[in-house]
Amino acid sequence: MATSNNINSLEQKGAGPGARSSHAIAVVGQKVYAFGGEFTPRVPVDNHLYVFDLDDQTWSVADAKGDVPRLVDGTHKELNELYSYDTCTNTWTLLPPGPPHRSYHSTAADERRVYVFGGCGDAGRLNDLWAYDVVDKEWVEFPLPGESVKPRGGPGLAAVLGKIWVVYGFSGEELDDVHYFDPNEGKWVQVETNGEKPTARSVFSTLGIGKYIFIYGGEIDPSDLGHLGAGKFSKEVYALDTETLVWKKWDDGSGLKTIQGPGDGAHLVVGG
Repeated sequence: MATSNNINSLEQKGAGPGARSSHAIAVVGQKVYAFGGEFTPRVPVDNHLYVFDLDDQTWSVADAKGDVPRLVDGTHKELNELYSYDTCTNTWTLLPPGPPHRSYHSTAADERRVYVFGGCGDAGRLNDLWAYDVVDKEWVEFPLPGESVKPRGGPGLAAVLGKIWVVYGFSGEELDDVHYFDPNEGKWVQVETNGEKPTARSVFSTLGIGKYIFIYGGEIDPSDLGHLGAGKFSKEVYALDTETLVWKKWDDGSGLKTIQGPGDGAHLVVGG
């Protein structure tokens, strides 16, 4: 594993998305795409697609067309829409419906499929795993994991070395368990991890690189307001080696502080 593990603040030029949370990020080539998010709980900020060019570190707004995802207010029920965005033609496309309605689910992707796991549905938390096959243009529903994988919202999800990993999440309390689904064998497996193991948490950022699963931040103490508030959040970075099942804590070296969410009456500070 590389030893250089600092988190660096990038210079930003142009009109960016501004302050928000719960937005989605994707990287295509040398461009970062940011969509959605909220500043007030359950109230979306806008439906613009913001593009950050990693070469010149400039933000712009995509001149998007097609089936642009709609804005919904905070009173809406959970949705089950999946959209694709063609970065060459700047076109949104609404894809066929698949999994039941949900929010606070997690997504991951490999070379062929986009995976969706868990979240909060119309009747409670979920623990189902689905995938949209971008070649066959159809949804695949995988076997349910049973009671070993508690239904949860805000889990980490990563496609690493041919397996789909479910990391932590929230199921009435913060969780610290790790599972994977093997698509080739069609079975779920719970694993025991060790090392510098993170405390229980949910709604963190997750990234799979090689054999590693990286997680950053997350809620470690939930708010009494539920989805309308934010509890105490972490600033920590951890990596799980999926071959040895050993966690390693990374020193981010950024000077960021562990912060309270807005539900606790404090300010969210990025880079401060």
